[in-house]
Amino acid sequence: MTDRPEILGPAYRQRAIVPAKTALISVDMQNADCAASKRHANTPESAKYRYFYDRLDNLAIPNQQRLHAATRKLGIENIYVTIESLTKDGRDRGIDHKASFINNPRGSWEAQVIDEVAPADDDIIVRKTASGPWGTTNLDYILRNMGFEYLIVFGVLSDQCVENTVRGGGDLGYLVTLVPDACATYTPERQTFSEAAIKGYCRQRSTEELLAELASL
Repeated sequence: MTDRPEILGPAYRQRAIVPAKTALISVDMQNADCAASKRHANTPESAKYRYFYDRLDNLAIPNQQRLHAATRKLGIENIYVTIESLTKDGRDRGIDHKASFINNPRGSWEAQVIDEVAPADDDIIVRKTASGPWGTTNLDYILRNMGFEYLIVFGVLSDQCVENTVRGGGDLGYLVTLVPDACATYTPERQTFSEAAIKGYCRQRSTEELLAELASL
């Protein structure tokens, strides 16, 4: 076979997805960080994160909505990864989240996905208490049970939880497509650096490019 990674090299990661073997992974698009009430507030706190909120409003969320619609039309599984403790006081959290004072209690408003990209009734939600889902949840188990080999990844923050999801997915043998213009982080410099740093673990496609690929399938 000539399509093996040891023959194709980096080109192996650039192959188009196979819908029946693909899952879309939305990372941390939840009220704790992305709620409309935070994005549209007029406070010193909202001013501090204005680039992030504007990128969500004007770029990332509209693109995510289009990608959710297009992938669902093809029957591609939409899976949501969120930060949510298994307990109300967060005693089950990872050390980093405890030290960072991050706790979205079980069943809380903060843990819910924002309305603009809310899960459908039968979508899968995987809850984590660390930056990445691979060593802290059963996501890999779910994906392998369902026969998925390709992942489409987007969400927040680009250079933290999204990167962790992409890198870990690549290490575990998934072919990952990152959609940078459906992601957001706190500064344009961090966004640019993240896109450059993660290239070795995934292929990158704009929303328009990926929608065109999906339409061709």
